Amino acid sequence: MKVTINKLPHSQVEIDGEISAETLLEYRKEAIKDLGKNVKLDGFREGHVPETVLVSKLGEVTILEEAAEMALQKEYVNIIDEHKLEVIGKPEVILTKIAPGNPASFKIKATVIPEIIMGDYKKIAGEEMKKKEEKIEVTEKDIDDVIEEVRKLHMKHGNGVEKPGEIEDHSKHEHTLPEFNDEFVKTLGAFENIADFRAKAKENLIEEKKQKAKDRRRTSILDAILKDVKIDLPEILIESELSRMRARFEDELAHAGLSFPDYLKHIKKSEEEITKEWRPAAENHAKTELVLSEIARKEKIIPSKEEIETESKSLMEHYQHAEPERVRAYVTMLLMNEKVIAFLEGVSNN
Repeated sequence: MKVTINKLPHSQVEIDGEISAETLLEYRKEAIKDLGKNVKLDGFREGHVPETVLVSKLGEVTILEEAAEMALQKEYVNIIDEHKLEVIGKPEVILTKIAPGNPASFKIKATVIPEIIMGDYKKIAGEEMKKKEEKIEVTEKDIDDVIEEVRKLHMKHGNGVEKPGEIEDHSKHEHTLPEFNDEFVKTLGAFENIADFRAKAKENLIEEKKQKAKDRRRTSILDAILKDVKIDLPEILIESELSRMRARFEDELAHAGLSFPDYLKHIKKSEEEITKEWRPAAENHAKTELVLSEIARKEKIIPSKEEIETESKSLMEHYQHAEPERVRAYVTMLLMNEKVIAFLEGVSNN
């Protein structure tokens, strides 16, 4: 089958081609059989209408259209393989010309993985890693704030949790705050006394601040790399990311006892306005995923089968109704992304 591939904006391609009259004839009998399954005519059992009667009832063009669609379902796979097209999403198929005894013309519009023009990501990552690291400090006030929060949480549990929408005046309950002494800290966990609690609180705060500093460093590396990347981002990837963002947000709202429409009423915004606000983040996330995947391809970074199996098994224990293949795909992506970021963090040492 001869086809012409034309590039379109936003990482789309248009495939123009013809299905020969001979090929249509090959699929004609199968098309009649398939269409006949749903035809009901008086005097005939369903699915047993004679071919000549079916052709008369349905019309030759309808049968040819079905035959063309059947041929394209098979040929489409061959076309994208032959032309090495990395298609994402469902294609849009249009039959542009069809007539008995003649070839059928078609157009297929499909979205492909975009071309990614990368900058010197190793150099950029190295420069970001050489920047002065944040100084990790935990003050006595930081620890005092943790203690105050623990006391307030204890007070809330003692007085009941406030209802959503109600603002509780904590000053009214100030006298109910428990005294922070050795006896109290022992009820909180494996703490010997106040000094022990403060020491462990400091260790936890240091680890927390280190993690936040690490996350900020990683974000700065990716942001710097993304600034030097050119991608004609497909709309389908942005829409997919927006759908995921909405699903996550609706799940969070549900846990708080709210619905998405109620939330929109509360903030006095339309769904279109929220989507517009989310769009830059969706674009950035889609772009980041493509860039990480491209670096993994270039550097041949692949998670091992053992890592994927171990993490997938662990995740399936928490989400027992999830589809195993989708879990594996998700885990593979997470592991690959983590390995790519770790690789970028290490390039300054190479």
